[in-house]
Amino acid sequence: MSHQHGKQIKNDRVYEALINQGNSKEKSARIANAQANPEMHPAKKGGKAQPYENWNKAELYKRAQTLTINGRSNMNKEELIEALRAH
Repeated sequence: MSHQHGKQIKNDRVYEALINQGNSKEKSARIANAQANPEMHPAKKGGKAQPYENWNKAELYKRAQTLTINGRSNMNKEELIEALRAH
C-alpha cells in the first residue's frame, strides 16, 4: 500500500519500490520524480555512459564530488565505484 511522502516525491509507488530494492532515499526520489515528469524519459536516456570500470580515478572522484559522497578523498578506485553505485 502506497502512502504519501510529501509533495517533493512525485510518484510514491515507484519511490517505495526503489526503497524496497535497497536504493537510497535520494536516488529513489530522483528516479521517481524523473519518471513522473512527462518531459523526461529516463529509461530512454540511460545506458549511454561507459561502465565505471572504464573511468579513471580522477573521473570517479569528480563524479563522487558532484554527488557529495562523504569520504571520497580516502577511497581507492574500487571503493569509489562501489560508493557511486550505492548512491
